[in-house]
Amino acid sequence: MRIRAAVLEEFNAPLVVDEVDLAEPRDGEALVRLVACGVCHTDAYTASGVDPTGYAPCVLGHEGAGVVEKVGPGVRLVKPGDHVVTLFAPECGECVHCRSPRTNRCVAIRDQQGLGYLPDGTTRLSRGGEPLRHFMGCSTFAEYAVMPEISLAVVNPEAPLDAVAPFACGLSTGIGAAMFTSPVERGATVAVFGCGLVGLGAIIGAKLQGAGRIMAFDLSEERLAQARRHGATDTRVADDDVVQWIRDETGGYGADHTFEATGLVKVMGQAVEAAREAWGQATMCGVAGRGDLLEIVPRLLITGRRVTGSSFGGVKGRTHLPGIIDRWLAGEFDATAMVSHRVSLDDVNTGFRLMEEQNGIRSVIEFS
Repeated sequence: MRIRAAVLEEFNAPLVVDEVDLAEPRDGEALVRLVACGVCHTDAYTASGVDPTGYAPCVLGHEGAGVVEKVGPGVRLVKPGDHVVTLFAPECGECVHCRSPRTNRCVAIRDQQGLGYLPDGTTRLSRGGEPLRHFMGCSTFAEYAVMPEISLAVVNPEAPLDAVAPFACGLSTGIGAAMFTSPVERGATVAVFGCGLVGLGAIIGAKLQGAGRIMAFDLSEERLAQARRHGATDTRVADDDVVQWIRDETGGYGADHTFEATGLVKVMGQAVEAAREAWGQATMCGVAGRGDLLEIVPRLLITGRRVTGSSFGGVKGRTHLPGIIDRWLAGEFDATAMVSHRVSLDDVNTGFRLMEEQNGIRSVIEFS
């Protein structure tokens, strides 16, 4: 079938919206009609050319939500009509990692996915007879996508799909970090560094967990206002004194949990230093630039602090996402407020510009 898609032709250049060909789903795959797709920092990171694993040409996009229209042979996890979230982090349910409660890092299709192919080592996308690679196993900057069934989470059809899209990456990364990677204890003190979509998700996750105090830090007063709206009890414009401020506010000890959501190694260092001696855990959610190194004074560790990273918030997509979205629908938090701009596929580069300007929280492409 012929579809319209946003193609990364070359690095550090605007995406080109063009007509491409999409083949039928094969064994274990499904055809999804995209309704909405978030414009995420990971897309911009790859498009910029600084991602050492990036490739072009390809169809970008991974933060998608849509409706299953057709399934290939052997598919049993989804059916036509299902409302789904696209998963760049699949869940096969059978590999050694899926069977462990300690991680969400499914290994079933990782090798081919990282190369831009579907599990059989081929693509369903082409243009002018030449193959186009998939991005993160998704390629959701397009009207339709063919994806492995293990990369789709079926969700409540009552959930508006434009607000569902951010759950496919940024929002779940933050929520999950506070619920699964570093589960916040009831009454705990939490510090969140960066109040974009991931940071706001961490605030929501901490609130859902019953945190007693949630401190949030950002350079933007507008984003700090959003942090308060979603559950932060204390907000402060980020500066070089933020670590000392956290210690002063916690009797000199630091926060029980810190979550970094900026990708800046300086801020990562602050998150480590601000974690409580003896049991504080610092969780890194941001993606640092190529070649960046995080230096940690060993004494911070031998006195009891722990440092961990969080991939997709530790969320097992097919298992956890339906329940998280049901909690949103039950009124426990407001996911709709995360969508600050709605753009068309033709305006995908505007979405990148708004993100670079830190204008709003998340731009979402809506497909007619």
